[in-house]
Amino acid sequence: PAYALSEIKSAFIIGFYIYLPFVVVDLVISSVLLTLGMMMMSPVIISTPIKLILFVAMDGWTMLSKGLILQYFDLSINP
Repeated sequence: PAYALSEIKSAFIIGFYIYLPFVVVDLVISSVLLTLGMMMMSPVIISTPIKLILFVAMDGWTMLSKGLILQYFDLSINP
């Protein structure tokens, strides 16, 4: 049970770190659209490509896989 709880905790932490920048992008895009007076335009139309570009530019898959792999090495070093 302790290992499963540790894995669930790590998954929530990784999910939070991935989700947080996307929420910030959504908030910025929404506020910019409202400032420009484009209330009827959906922020998803603008923010989705920006999120994808951000994820690719930051090399998201490598960072995600490296975080998962290093977690297992950390568990084997510190029992």
